[in-house]
Amino acid sequence: MADLAPGRHVSVVAPAHNEEDNIPRLVDEVGAALALTGLDFEVIIVDDGSTDGTRRAVQALMARHEWLRCLAMARTPPGSGHGQSAAFHAGFRACRGDLIATLDADCQNDPADLPRMLELLERAGADMVQGDRSRNRRDSPVRRVGSAVGRAFRRGLLGDTIRDTGCSLRVMRREVALRLPLELRGMHRFIPVTARQMGCTVVEMPVSHRPRTAGETKYGMGIASRAIPGLVDCFAVRYMGARRRPVLCEVIEAIETVPAPEADALEGADVPGPVGARPLDAPEHAR
Repeated sequence: MADLAPGRHVSVVAPAHNEEDNIPRLVDEVGAALALTGLDFEVIIVDDGSTDGTRRAVQALMARHEWLRCLAMARTPPGSGHGQSAAFHAGFRACRGDLIATLDADCQNDPADLPRMLELLERAGADMVQGDRSRNRRDSPVRRVGSAVGRAFRRGLLGDTIRDTGCSLRVMRREVALRLPLELRGMHRFIPVTARQMGCTVVEMPVSHRPRTAGETKYGMGIASRAIPGLVDCFAVRYMGARRRPVLCEVIEAIETVPAPEADALEGADVPGPVGARPLDAPEHAR
């Protein structure tokens, strides 16, 4: 891979809820893709309340891959998890890398896109590269209409021009990931626009999209399950964006002063005064 600075460390975070059958393929593909970059990397699978063998599958693979790690979300509701936002939040804070990549654990994102995304991040000097699956999805007409309506609402309320904000395949700099308010439910759908609100540079890149071959989808359809919550979230993100203030700062160094020996030498020197000035008369007692 060209244009990747040596010494970089990449952390890949993948939330997983009941993805036992997808874990071996996910780990193999991510490992193979990142090995091509020549960079140090780690893969963190975040088990978000799985009730199947997801955690055991990761643990079994950890014995063969020293770069593989597993986190388990605590206090998850019975039979479910805290959601992708919370899982990303926990995973980002466990990362050791200065670059962080994300993807779904269902193997619909193709890890082979990651090297090109990392290269684009460096070449463009961007803070985030967001994947765009729109050219490669084969959605039903109903789903395409729903996506178009959602994009229209986001553009109108948030000025969000990201075409595929729901794509989990992205790469970002660590400092960006740690500032995202992902402890709030549903915020993973607004990662790119939130980054832009924070003043970050976000670029998009076409990526692959593959059909699910194992496990069950975790996303619902319909007005009650997606449209209304998504609209409410848009207003919440707009509220936060209007009140967000820049928090970047620069370190100010001390003013350089004259070293003590030089100051002593100047103390008795005949320093000329301003033009036209005359010495003051000495006090009476000093004459």
